[in-house]
Parts: sequence; structure tokens; C-alpha cells
Amino acid sequence: MTDPEARLRAEGLTSASWSNGPFEQYAAHAHGYDKVLVCLSGSIRFGLPDAGRFVDLGPGDRLDLPAPTRHDAVVGPAGVTCLEGRLPAGALEAIRERPRGTW
Repeated sequence: MTDPEARLRAEGLTSASWSNGPFEQYAAHAHGYDKVLVCLSGSIRFGLPDAGRFVDLGPGDRLDLPAPTRHDAVVGPAGVTCLEGRLPAGALEAIRERPRGTW
């Protein structure tokens, strides 16, 4: 995986890392800002209850969550460490128009 923090910076995002232990959970919630997540290690499953689907992230995977997308999460058996970038609501649309390549 190329340097994910540098790649997010190139998109105008400042990121911070966070970690959770095995099987930790987040109840469904939404944010008033756009969120970009990149999994650095471990795994996490994000539920998108309004869309009726799940997104599994492992090392190198990215998830863009526009405000106010409701989501929940369950951390995998090895825990997880992610980078998270935040943007004003609606700003992800401009980023999506730029080519990003694969993560």
C-alpha cells in the first residue's frame, strides 16, 4: 500500500488515526460532515442500514461516507487501525470527480 496519509493529503484531507480492539461495535449513527476512512491494519465491517448492505474494510481499503449517511460498525477479530479524514458536508463530490486510482 502506498502512503495513505500522503494520498489523503493530496486530496486536501488532514487525517488522524484511530484504533479499536477486537469485536468492538458502534451503533448506527450519522455525522454532519463527510468522512473518508482508510483501513491501515486489521478489519472492520461498516453497516449501511438505509442501503441494506455492508462494506468490509481490510488493509488498504477506503470508504467514503457522505454526510449524513447512517452507519454502524463491528471491528474484526484482530482489531483495527484506520485513518480518518473529515470534510465539510458535500465536499466529497468534488474529490470524487478527480481520479484517485486504487487504494
